[in-house]
Amino acid sequence: MAMTADQLPDDPIALKAMVLARETENERLRQIIKELQRHRFGRRAESLPEDQLLLGLEEAEQIEADRAEAAERADPAKCRQRTAKRRANRGALPPHLPRMEMIVDIEDHSCPCCRNNLHRIGEDVSERLDIVPAQLRAIVVRRPKYACRACEDVVVQAPAPARLVEGGLPTEATVAQVLVSKYADHLPLYRQAQIHARQGIHLDRSTLADWVGRAAWHLRPVHERLLDKLKASAKLFADETTAPVLDPGRGRTRTGQLWAYARDDRPWDGSDPPGVAYVYAPDRKAERPIAHLAGFSGILQVDGYGGYRTLADKSGATLAFCWAHVRRRFHELAAAGPAPIASEALRRIAELYRIEDDIRGQPADARRAVRQERSRSIVARLEPWLREKLGLISQKTKLAEAIRYTLSRWEGLTRFLDDGRIEIDSNTVERSIRPIALNRKNALFAGSDGGAEHWAVIASLIETCKLNDVEPLGYLADVLTRIVNGHPNSQIDDLLPWAYIAKPDIKAVA
Repeated sequence: MAMTADQLPDDPIALKAMVLARETENERLRQIIKELQRHRFGRRAESLPEDQLLLGLEEAEQIEADRAEAAERADPAKCRQRTAKRRANRGALPPHLPRMEMIVDIEDHSCPCCRNNLHRIGEDVSERLDIVPAQLRAIVVRRPKYACRACEDVVVQAPAPARLVEGGLPTEATVAQVLVSKYADHLPLYRQAQIHARQGIHLDRSTLADWVGRAAWHLRPVHERLLDKLKASAKLFADETTAPVLDPGRGRTRTGQLWAYARDDRPWDGSDPPGVAYVYAPDRKAERPIAHLAGFSGILQVDGYGGYRTLADKSGATLAFCWAHVRRRFHELAAAGPAPIASEALRRIAELYRIEDDIRGQPADARRAVRQERSRSIVARLEPWLREKLGLISQKTKLAEAIRYTLSRWEGLTRFLDDGRIEIDSNTVERSIRPIALNRKNALFAGSDGGAEHWAVIASLIETCKLNDVEPLGYLADVLTRIVNGHPNSQIDDLLPWAYIAKPDIKAVA
């Protein structure tokens, strides 16, 4: 918080202590900014995880708020100024929230001067965000039975409503909450059981696991349809990440893979909705993406994994490679110490990224035109420069390895110049991988191949909801309810996340 000159202490020792304290705090903030820049532009291996960066920012903001509160309590004028600014900037609460009115009125409606009755001339209205702790409730289903007095054997009763878990406790909304807590909020089932127990609902972890498994079985056709719709696209991203799976026979985990196939046409103003489908496989063999993407023959934007070349040879897909992976290799060398060649490569690649920042969100034709005008010459100069430098250095160095990696993928790296639909990198699908990594960090491993498959099915639907700004709890509750009530398979497209239309429960103010 800025201070005026008259607020500074006159004592030199106190002033020196204040300056040192501020400098220490400023250094912390500078370091956080550097780490944010490295997280945004640097290679993943040498940047802090996003959650750690956010924790650092939270603490800095908390310290600033603590100081602001102390200053405002000591100075009423400053408190009034901050209050007015806060009211002006806080925005409005969304209209779908239920409202509960609180009337704060005067006790005496007589004029304090002449004691005549006061009349109302207006009011001040403000809104505050309140929260009601999650409330569990029991839905009691009564099905009256009717008999005919004339016919002894006639008993008429409405059929019981369909249930996801026949004979079980949960509604579809309850199961959806378990799914979202596990796969979106990264709460393992045993922690969810502990949360329920605090409200007097004792559910075994195995019971929650049973609900998840049954839900995954019902949602599997929706997941398969999601993948089919993505494969029908003209362009996809692909990536994979490890999925540790428990191997009971050996008493440890083995490494499976979760493959991610994503579509996001928003950077070039495409009309197809974004989505991502995960598919579990027990290994990283090239035959896995070949099987997953059977029938796909469009543009596939990927990292440097060799298995994708095999897929392209067999399927006819066109590979576009990722400049971010190229940049990371040179950044690793430049960060380790003086590296003029690596630093120059990074400078040239940064020019390409600055152009991409300018054209993100524009139509494909416009992006292509700008790339032809501005980016092509940069790329055209980069290739001979890299070949020249490769001939001057030892072929056994990491620098030579980085240059060979780049040149061996040159055709796929430069494909974005001639097609405005292609991104400069595959960061889109890498962002879709991050929630999987966070869930893996919390859950440690999947209990079996089947559990990893459930992970893929449910995470696909939840992450596609996020990409389309769809609230996943409402979506999953709705889809599970429709499925158990016999939603026709011929209309399965209506169950995809981007087709979901929320029905907000708007309540009038009491």
